[in-house]
Amino acid sequence: MSEAIRSIPRPLVKTNQGVIVISVFLAWFSGLEWFLLIPLLSGLSGLFLGFNPIMQLGKLFLKKEPKAYIPEDWEQQQFNQTIAVICLGIGFISFLLGWNVIGYIFTIMVAIAAFVAILGFCVGCFIHFQWNQYKYRRTLQQ
Repeated sequence: MSEAIRSIPRPLVKTNQGVIVISVFLAWFSGLEWFLLIPLLSGLSGLFLGFNPIMQLGKLFLKKEPKAYIPEDWEQQQFNQTIAVICLGIGFISFLLGWNVIGYIFTIMVAIAAFVAILGFCVGCFIHFQWNQYKYRRTLQQ
């Protein structure tokens, strides 16, 4: 019996990435770090509760059935979301503490990664692939 592969429709992944980029820009240009809580809390909810409010809202705007869209690997997206949540969390806390340089560094990293992913290159996927290659090579050396 084969296992069902969990996936997420690509438009929902891109919606989540877009919200990250927009929220980071709003935080930068308004000076209100609270905008970072939109993707941060949504990402945390997705990771720990399996419910990402941004993606759930995005589902309302899909024109076709979710399975009709190009699927994105669920596990890979969880890995990517973990990186995004860590960067957004460090950025948010840094801005709250007045450590603006660190806040900008981490929010710039996540905004660039999300924007580049919208354009078609997934930084998190590349990191995940390289990590798996490293683990595989280590098993060959033992």
